[in-house]
Amino acid sequence: MKRLSLVFLMLVQVAYGQKINRKSVVDRHKVKVSEVDTLGSLSVGNGRFAFTVDVTGLQTFPEYYHNGIPLGTQSEWGWHAWPNKEHYKIEETIRTVKANGREVPYAVQWKEGRAKAAADFLRQNPHRLQLGNIGLELLKSDGSVAQPADLKNIRQQLDLWTGVITSYFELEGKNLEVETLSSQITDKIAVKMKGSLLASKQVKLRVRFPYPTDLFLDDGVNYNPKADHSTSAAWKLAGHSAVITHDLRTFSYDLHLESGVALKNPEQKQNELIYEPVAAASVWSFTAEFATKEKKISKTSFEQVKAESVARWAGFWNSGGMVDFGKVADPRGKEIERRMILSLYLTKIQCAGDMPPQETGLTQNSWFGKPHLEMAWWHGVHFAQWGRPEILENQMKFYLKTIGEARIIAQRQGFEGVRWQKMTDPDGKEAPSSVGAYLIWQQPHPIYFAELIYRAKPNAATIEKYRNMVYETADFMASYAYFDPELKRNILGRGVIAAQERFNPDETFNPTYELAYWHYALETAQQWRIRDKKGRNKQWDEVMNQLSPLPKLGNVYLAAESAPDSYTRPAYMTDHPSVLCALGMIPATKNMETEVMNNTFEKIWTDWDWDDTWGWDFPMVAMTATRLKKPEKAVEALLMPIRTNNFLINGHNYQDKRLRLYLPANGGVLSAIALMTVGFDGSGTNPGIPKNWEVKSEGLKKMP
Repeated sequence: MKRLSLVFLMLVQVAYGQKINRKSVVDRHKVKVSEVDTLGSLSVGNGRFAFTVDVTGLQTFPEYYHNGIPLGTQSEWGWHAWPNKEHYKIEETIRTVKANGREVPYAVQWKEGRAKAAADFLRQNPHRLQLGNIGLELLKSDGSVAQPADLKNIRQQLDLWTGVITSYFELEGKNLEVETLSSQITDKIAVKMKGSLLASKQVKLRVRFPYPTDLFLDDGVNYNPKADHSTSAAWKLAGHSAVITHDLRTFSYDLHLESGVALKNPEQKQNELIYEPVAAASVWSFTAEFATKEKKISKTSFEQVKAESVARWAGFWNSGGMVDFGKVADPRGKEIERRMILSLYLTKIQCAGDMPPQETGLTQNSWFGKPHLEMAWWHGVHFAQWGRPEILENQMKFYLKTIGEARIIAQRQGFEGVRWQKMTDPDGKEAPSSVGAYLIWQQPHPIYFAELIYRAKPNAATIEKYRNMVYETADFMASYAYFDPELKRNILGRGVIAAQERFNPDETFNPTYELAYWHYALETAQQWRIRDKKGRNKQWDEVMNQLSPLPKLGNVYLAAESAPDSYTRPAYMTDHPSVLCALGMIPATKNMETEVMNNTFEKIWTDWDWDDTWGWDFPMVAMTATRLKKPEKAVEALLMPIRTNNFLINGHNYQDKRLRLYLPANGGVLSAIALMTVGFDGSGTNPGIPKNWEVKSEGLKKMP
């Protein structure tokens, strides 16, 4: 009987294929750093909190790294705002656009006067905090503090399977090994150090609290001693525990430090504390948790945090989807797999919280730390594709929480339903923007997200949870469309900026991608009504039935109907080639001609200024190629050798000196690979994979 069972098991494995050895795939891409590389910073985190380190395993040299991948410490809860002493209001930033007989107010940026001051203040506040730097003070034999150039024999490794960073280096012939990881439950790091540098008492712990800035970027290195903030520390248990309070006047929070060895009272400077053991130690472990003052903290040791974190990381890798490119002879397969694994890790630690992340995640502030909702597609969809819809549901909490603010925006502009803004804050409030105020491609996203969740959980509870959000989102879309009596059809705009941010909002109407997305989302909302036993909404049907066809010139689609010169003006051949989003991010709609899109793809492939693009453009093009049955082009697009498609040693997507990390590209890589392998409704498997590649996948979900 046992022999028969074994034979049956072997037959099943032959019929269905061996399961992927996931640990083997992940372990192929351990990150190894052997020199001080300011773009090679590594991070640990849990999706709501992240801590980024240099080659010492801690944040020892934040000033040195601030022009690279900065040594950030950020959370979802850590936000700060300057006092609004001038009582600025969003109404002071309004610019009215006359569109189709309506006067529509938009909150924009201004160049002078009180309107400028109001817009600047509301864009900058609230801003996400860099919570603090926890690093080492390394002493040389002469008592001076070591600098990056003094470190030798650097060997650092990020074990992606366990989420543990191990760092080794030497200073004047003495060594230190540092193990760094993050709790997956709380905003806590755990660190263990050992080595001859420690035994010779040349290692101290330095905690610094930077002051927030009102700058577009905040690298967490503003240590201005004149700034209006203070730090205090209280000790307990004979020098083993400390509660350090950072007071920013309008917001304060704590850092809870638990040390495995007794520490001296800290040497304290303004907003800086330096700790050292009471006696020489061969091993020094500690945990450090950032938390709001209201939160109750439980004490845990390094070993406890490590056991919890390692177990949860194994659970993450063993759940959801996986793709194995290990048998692909083409070296491009190895690079795709590297980007895939590192992107799975980075999006897990930076984008898995209760709100859409900012474009630079929990490492560095960009756009004052605020999320951009048009990027929510790239930050969230891949989680559902990779069999982890619960993480996408985490992000959906933001839409449910802030629907009231979205309703206010729609009402102010004279529309029905809810209008989702591009640049927002934790409460869903609008940030004035001369671009973001006019974008509309973020509007259908919540319907798309809800549909992905329903496909994973097709039950009444899902409908009950998201129905109002879906219906009110669609109500806005229907009321935004305008029936042009001369054209005798519905148009989108004027007063719109396309996803390709190259067109004047006062003149632009009917951008192609947005038209297709409008059709898809309204029809999807109708399907929700049918599931909800409400029947089709007549107004939505009228809008869809009279929606303008996708604009084209000859046999190619235009970027917008208002831009017949889409392919003749150099400026219009830059930025996102978003016309391709109309078949890639979404399936073919009734108004899509596949042959015309094929021609459009070839035109853009040949003539686009690819040097003037963004990181998510390349996986987006790969997705369009996949749906057009062009697997070789999909691979070429995913790996196009362009600066903004460069993925660093740590997996971060480098854009330029301003944006050294850009997480929408990581999400894009994951969405593209899922589409290329498991496919979409009606496709076979591996539709975007060259036929001579042997690629295995499991646990992924088809796209619509």
